[in-house]
Amino acid sequence: MWQQTIKTGLKVGLSTTWSLGKIIFPVTMIVAFLQHTPILPWVIELITPFMGVLGLSGDAAIPLVLGNFLNIYAAIGAIFTMELTVKEVFIIAVMLSFSHALIIESSVAVKVGVKLWIAVGVRLALAFISAVVINLVWKGGEQIAQYGLVSQQEETVTGLAGITLDALQKAGLGVFQLAVIVIPLMLVIQVLKDLKWLDTISRWMAPLIRKLGIQENTSTTLAAGLLFGLTFGAGVMIQAIKEDGVSKKDITLAFIFLITCHAVVEDTLIFIPLGIPILPLLLVRVFMAILITMVVAALWNRAELAKRKEATYEY
Repeated sequence: MWQQTIKTGLKVGLSTTWSLGKIIFPVTMIVAFLQHTPILPWVIELITPFMGVLGLSGDAAIPLVLGNFLNIYAAIGAIFTMELTVKEVFIIAVMLSFSHALIIESSVAVKVGVKLWIAVGVRLALAFISAVVINLVWKGGEQIAQYGLVSQQEETVTGLAGITLDALQKAGLGVFQLAVIVIPLMLVIQVLKDLKWLDTISRWMAPLIRKLGIQENTSTTLAAGLLFGLTFGAGVMIQAIKEDGVSKKDITLAFIFLITCHAVVEDTLIFIPLGIPILPLLLVRVFMAILITMVVAALWNRAELAKRKEATYEY
């Protein structure tokens, strides 16, 4: 039994890694090249005039662009080099908790069947709305932020060969990190399936999932995304669609929840060195995830009901 479980888990893990790696490798390559072109500075210059509406200085455009093009780690590295207020750092952290690594994670969203405009639009809307609200509501936080860590400066890369090698290394590392998490994750999930523990987890999560307007067979998807993030959780989503019969509606609702609130441990603790309150950061994400998912589910159900009534009337 155990041999078959391990064999199946490894097979699914490798298959999922290959499927996601085909997205992550080229996208990471492209973004790594963009770092050495005038494109990122141009984007930063373009959005700088709008920073005041968000309660941010023009320099804050740099971590926002890096975070959305690359990842939160790149954004934090940039923040360490700047003199920003606690309020500014908190606003940036909230924005990036909703909207980061857009290119890679949006590609993953499309892979699992979620429309691109949903994956990008919801995240950007949440980021900007939350920044405006925090800027209007919070009157404090004007002291300069005290960072707990010193940033690590990346080595300067020059020349086409150096840039290409750097891009290849980053893309390869991205796929390797994916494999390190996805393959063991799939093994664990296969064990849980074979031991029928997933049924217990589904029953335990059922009340919460039903309140969100989602079917119970998405419990594994939600758990993986909450713990491991969109990119790594997507492996479970892909497998759930194949094996558990998760509908397009449920996978969309689950993804809406997860793009608002995912990798809750890592994406919360990572901001501790910036000297900002992290509990409010987590609570904002959880509250918005629950609220938006329930609203979208209610609107979706109402639209489906209207269609059924219309079809019955026509008949």
